[in-house]
Amino acid sequence: MERIIENIRRYSDISDATLRELASRLTPMHFAKRTLMVEEGKRAGAAFFIERGITRSYWMVDGEEITTSFSAEGTIVFSMDEIYDDRPSEEFVEALEDLDCYSITATDLRSLVHDNIELARWWSAIHQREYRRLHQSHKERLTLPAQERYEAFRHQFPDVCRRVRRGLIASYLGISPSTLSRISGI
Repeated sequence: MERIIENIRRYSDISDATLRELASRLTPMHFAKRTLMVEEGKRAGAAFFIERGITRSYWMVDGEEITTSFSAEGTIVFSMDEIYDDRPSEEFVEALEDLDCYSITATDLRSLVHDNIELARWWSAIHQREYRRLHQSHKERLTLPAQERYEAFRHQFPDVCRRVRRGLIASYLGISPSTLSRISGI
C-alpha cells in the first residue's frame, strides 16, 4: 500500500489512525490485463486503489471506444455514476496491464468520506485536482492544434506515453492514430 499511502498524503494530511481505518476496509485484488473492472450499465459495487498497473476509462459511442482518462499507481478509480449517484455506470474501466489493487465497497467509501474529516479533505482535494485536470484537458481539446495537445499530454502523463498503446492516446486526444504517428514522429 506504499504508493497509495504516498499519494493520499500528497493531497491531504492523514493520520496513521485514519489510514488504519481505511486499510481495514480494503480488500486486495488482482485483475489480469484487459479485464473490465467497471462496465457500462452495471454496478461494480466498489472503488479501486491502484497499487501496481494502469487502467483506462472509456465510453462506447456509436460502436467506438472513446478513452476519457487513465489511472495508475497510487490513484483511485471508480464509476462516478455509481459512487456519486448510486446508479449503474455509463463507462467502462479496463486494466491495461496486470493490476494489483485494493477494493473498497462503494458503501464503505461513502461512509468513510462522510464520517472522517481527514478522508473528506483528501476526497475534496483529489476531486479538485481532477476537476482542474479535466477542465485543462477540455480547454486543450477545444483550442490547441493536435501537436500541442500531444505535447501537453506527454508533459502531464509521461508514464502513460511509455506504457499505453498509441491508439488509446489518440482516442483520448481526439485525433486519429495516423495523426498521432505523424505528430509524434513515430
